[in-house]
Amino acid sequence: MNSPAFFYILFGFFLLLVLTVALYLWYASGQLRSKASELRKETDENYFKQQLGKMNLRQINQLLQLLADKKTLMLLLGGIFYAHTSFAQNALQKEPLLSETGILITLTLLLIPVFIALVIMVVKLKKVIAHYMAEANTRKAARLAEYLDRQPGEALKHLLEKKKSAEKFALTNKELSGEHTAADSKGILHISEEPGLPFVAVKRRAAPRSQVESSLSRLVLWYLITATFWLLFGTTVGEYVGIKFAAPDADHISWLSFGRLRPVHTNAVFWGWASLGMLGLGYYVIPRVGNQKLYSYKLGWYSLYLINATVLFGSIALMAGINNGGGEYREYIWPIMVLFVFALILTLYNFLKTIARRTTKEIYISNWYIVSAIMFGLVIAIVAYWPTWQNGLGETIIQGYYMHQGVGMWFMLFTLGLVYYYLPQQLNKPIYSYSLGILAFWTQILFYTLIGTHHFVFSSIPWWLQTVAIVGSAGMVIPVVAGTTNFLLTFKKGWYKLADSYTLPFFLVGIVFYFTGSLQGTAEAFRTTNLLWHFTDFTVAHSHLTMYGIISFFLWACIYTIVPRLTQNEAPQVTVGAHFWLALMGLLIYTVPLMYGSTLRGQMWMEGKPFIESVTMMAPYWLWRAIGGSLMWLSHLLFAYNLYKMMQPTHITDVNEKALELLKQQIHPTEKND
Repeated sequence: MNSPAFFYILFGFFLLLVLTVALYLWYASGQLRSKASELRKETDENYFKQQLGKMNLRQINQLLQLLADKKTLMLLLGGIFYAHTSFAQNALQKEPLLSETGILITLTLLLIPVFIALVIMVVKLKKVIAHYMAEANTRKAARLAEYLDRQPGEALKHLLEKKKSAEKFALTNKELSGEHTAADSKGILHISEEPGLPFVAVKRRAAPRSQVESSLSRLVLWYLITATFWLLFGTTVGEYVGIKFAAPDADHISWLSFGRLRPVHTNAVFWGWASLGMLGLGYYVIPRVGNQKLYSYKLGWYSLYLINATVLFGSIALMAGINNGGGEYREYIWPIMVLFVFALILTLYNFLKTIARRTTKEIYISNWYIVSAIMFGLVIAIVAYWPTWQNGLGETIIQGYYMHQGVGMWFMLFTLGLVYYYLPQQLNKPIYSYSLGILAFWTQILFYTLIGTHHFVFSSIPWWLQTVAIVGSAGMVIPVVAGTTNFLLTFKKGWYKLADSYTLPFFLVGIVFYFTGSLQGTAEAFRTTNLLWHFTDFTVAHSHLTMYGIISFFLWACIYTIVPRLTQNEAPQVTVGAHFWLALMGLLIYTVPLMYGSTLRGQMWMEGKPFIESVTMMAPYWLWRAIGGSLMWLSHLLFAYNLYKMMQPTHITDVNEKALELLKQQIHPTEKND
């Protein structure tokens, strides 16, 4: 009682109670006025017929019995009691709130009986209203009984018989299905014999399409299988690295130190998961849109071997402490990375030869994006590892170029090309605007190739080069808005398909993060925001928002789209849904706390506070990072399980084919089977 805070709370509660009582009185008075209006109505023929229509079957039978027995309808009418009550208005005068204990106690004691009086008033009022309502209904019943007594017996009986017949009618629950077993003579529909209600909403299955060539299916599936392996490996390492933020003394083994495991994680998911996943999906798109077979399956397999060897040898070298120095995302030494370059050269040659042999007139926009991404990938890798400029500021500038071009001109450009094919396919409609796609394509090439050095604002690199990077970052609004608009308008008049599809939600999340994550990158590029967020975990959150929220979600959407077509098997919808929600919620739990905590940390640095204070302050946000990463990691396990379920089993006898073969042997024993 040393402060008026308690009284403020009590007084607020009292005002809330008074408001509640006032609302109840208003509602009750409305009900009373409505009943009084009903009683004042002329009780004409239509009113009584309407009341008869409300009778249930038991009431009808009872009335018919009364008519048959020729008994006078007698209704027990209760006495009419009118209750009059006066409403006393309690005036609450608002007194100045003082901090003296005596005043607070006095006011509290005054409010207690007022509160009790209000409760008693509400209880009494409810009784009065209930009594009045019952009395009104009794009067209505008496009038109805009088009306029934006046009606001719045969006419009333005929009316009641019709009503009785209507009341007895009941559905058989077979009106839509009929009495016959469901069947499809044309073999178009998939008829499920499973009884009962599903645990989760049933999603639409993949539409049956022409069989994909087995050689192409096998190549694409192995790209996706190995990509999934590196996803599990890389994110398992990432999960352990995230745990180390919350428990830094988890181990003391040099191979498992944070400095060695972090590049193992990033490079495995970059070159193993994302690159192999994109290339595998691209091997399906390139020949498909050109209506031509892949030029060389052998070259496709060679590329697969080389990329897997790159990630395997690179991970071992990094854990052993053999790396390329401080270049982020280019920690693999050049003898290992050259394997990846050769894989891209073989893939580019394979794709160009396939496109050159196409039977379609135009080159579809997906091929523009995919082939350009491979070209930029080669340029990026060669520029990043060429030794001539790997000294001093030159290395810093090249690092910025490589780091951003790897994300924007290899991963993003390639993935957008996949979306331009797989999204219209899933929506069963063409892309909204080919022109918007071309605009986004050329403006991304124009602006994204300039923005690498915005990571080194306020550094010793030339000021004009920093400004060019900032201008290029601002220019990225054009391709991002154009691409997002194109994708969202492709959904136009097809939003309802989200409800029964397990692939479109992945596409939609990828589109949303494509817009928000890309524009967040633009926002980070300006000097004021760079001063606040650079060197904090904000960049870590941003990279996950883009590489995971955009690239991974798009890849999952495309994989869930194409694999059932290659294998004729679909993943369990429950685990697909669990994968989606765990990945999405894990990403949000990972990124949002990191962005918030990093903003606070940047402010602490700008205020000149000791560095160790910012480290201590970030501890709870790093814990959220570990929790979100754990959810993401669990979603990857479910994705691997889903991919396994979608794979076509091998060495399993086709019962139908075997039965036909045995029957043929019985009918034509002398013929030799092919």
